Amino acid sequence: MIIGIIDYGMGNLFSVEQALKKLDCTVILSDDPEILKEAEGILLPGVGAFPDAMELLNEKGLSSFIRSLPERKIPLLGICLGMQLLYEDSSEVKPANGLGLLKGQIRRFEKGTHRIPHMGWNRLEFSRMPYWLDDLQVDTHVYFVHSFLAVNTDEQEVFGTASYGEVQVPGVVGSGLITGMQFHPEKSGDFGHYLLEQWIANVRRNLDEQVSDLPRH
Repeated sequence: MIIGIIDYGMGNLFSVEQALKKLDCTVILSDDPEILKEAEGILLPGVGAFPDAMELLNEKGLSSFIRSLPERKIPLLGICLGMQLLYEDSSEVKPANGLGLLKGQIRRFEKGTHRIPHMGWNRLEFSRMPYWLDDLQVDTHVYFVHSFLAVNTDEQEVFGTASYGEVQVPGVVGSGLITGMQFHPEKSGDFGHYLLEQWIANVRRNLDEQVSDLPRH
């Protein structure tokens, strides 16, 4: 199983790369769309500011590559800033358009929302299950580090949320083969490992289904 990690110059990729390797994945780490096309699943990580990330993705031709994934039936997982980039736009630093794969905007936590950034362990509550997750474990705590969150979302695209003061933070989101996690699964202990394991298992399942659909001669 080949998983491509989009390396556009923002974020420490070592921990997520090692987590994938522990799940018996071959990892391609690249900013070249032609190289990333060899992958059967794509992971979009990220730490930093939204407009800087989008500028780099646009410059490297990665934005159009990412937007092409649903049509090509390639599963996509965005983590932390990578999840935020899946939305329509952000007000971080300056207004910037996102990838527009999910409905909603990225906005800063309102003043008076506990402590900003939202940093630490929170429990995920699931209102519905994403296609790739078969079951839940008893402990669903995951590790967050962020100052911005998705708002004005489509409730059908939000699967799991975490309570932070009076705010319900979208934690697991998605549509079709697109998935986003606001937290860091690779730093979220057993449950985070389980989520990555389940996502990878369904990348394999998706690949098997595509192979079975090929015409036979």
